[in-house]
Order: sequence, then C-alpha cells, then structure tokens
Amino acid sequence: MSNSKQKTMLITGASRGIGAQIALLAGSQGYRVAVNYFKSEQAAYQIVKQITDNGGEAIALCADVGQLDQVELMFKTLDAKWGPLDVLINNAGILTKFRVEDVVQSDLDNIFRSNVYSTYFCSREAVRRMSTKLGGKGGVIINMSSVAVRLGGLGGGAGYAASKAAIEAFNLVLSKEVGTEGIRVNAVRPGLISTDIHDLHGGLEQMHTLAKTAVPMGRAGEPREVAEVALWLASDAASYVHGSVIDVAGGR
Repeated sequence: MSNSKQKTMLITGASRGIGAQIALLAGSQGYRVAVNYFKSEQAAYQIVKQITDNGGEAIALCADVGQLDQVELMFKTLDAKWGPLDVLINNAGILTKFRVEDVVQSDLDNIFRSNVYSTYFCSREAVRRMSTKLGGKGGVIINMSSVAVRLGGLGGGAGYAASKAAIEAFNLVLSKEVGTEGIRVNAVRPGLISTDIHDLHGGLEQMHTLAKTAVPMGRAGEPREVAEVALWLASDAASYVHGSVIDVAGGR
C-alpha cells in the first residue's frame, strides 16, 4: 500500500489502455478509484471487478466527458459516493487521421471535444472541489499529452497533435492559476505505447515494427510504464513537481 490514505482518484477514459492500467495500479496502492467510461461498459466494469476482487474500492461512472452536463452529473455522483476528489487524471481521448486539405468541421469537433473540452470540463469541476481558495483541501490534476506535440504524430495526425498541444498549453496555464491553491498540475507525454488506439494506423504489429527503428530504446512502451509515472506524480513523492510535462517515450 502507498501513502494514499484512502484518497479518491477519478480517471477519465479508464476502461482500456493507459487509463485502465492507471486505475488498476491506483487500486493496488489503496486509492478509491472511479473508472470513467462512455461506450465500453463491459470493459469498465471488468476493471472495477479486478480492483474490488483484490480488496480495493472502485466504481464505474458513465459519462461523455466532452459534454459539460454529463461531467457535472458525474462529479455530483462521485461527491455523493466518496466526497471530494483528491486526484483527477484527464486521460480520455481519441485519435483521428486526416490531412489538413481534407478536414471537415466534424473532424475537429470530435477530436477537440474528446481530447480538449473534456480536459477543461473535468478540470473545472475538480478545481471547484480541490481549491483551498474555494474551501477545498487541495489535490492533483494530471493531463495526458503525447509526443505527437513534438513530432507531429503519425500520418494524418494534424488534429491529434494540435489537440495534445492545446492540452500542454492548458496544463501550463492551469498550473499558474491554482499553484497557490493547493493543487498540483502536471502532464504525462507518452510515446508509442501498446494500446488499441493504434488500430487507426495499422494496429499493434505495425506499431511495434515502427518502434524498433523510431524509438531509441528499440521497443514500444507498455501502459503500465505510463501508469507508474502518473501514480508517482499523484503521490507526495512529487510534491514539488508542478507545471511539468514528463516524457514517457523511450527517448523518442
């Protein structure tokens, strides 16, 4: 068990991939874990079951976090269940593939609502509960970025890279806004990680082939390796880490 002392953590988009691994690791370290999902109900409840079967506490919360009214309801549900939130992981997001010359409004609406609006909406609700200025006891917000911000992503990655760049700018601004209010804000910047988000670009086999030459360590990362960094940022061991972006990319 860690020094989490029954703190509550909400992870958005936690039914699979990196979010699921963060949820499982948090549960093993004593956090009460709220697993947010939108479409993958069965997968989300499987994560909850794994946590509770191992003696932890977890719930699944259905919400499209790109919609403010659903975010508000999700946080009210969490308040009623466990009280104020301690850690928010803004992990929900999608990958898109289009060239700029082919972009249509729905492309941008979808990716910015899923990746950027969700981060703003969930952070708004978290700050309202965490800020010592507003009567809270402090907390931690962790935002999920991508090395696509630095590298432009894979082919057709204009929308995805731009959305993640927006998240990094948001991460910096929010850290300045709430740094004296007991809230630490940081971001994680994963590289090529073995998750099904890569299905849009040929799947895991193609991603692992790319990693052999594109990543200095010669391999793709595992979701657990990103989760370990997120849990460290959430812990007291990172008490003076604020406004930072941590690469988890094998040197890429």
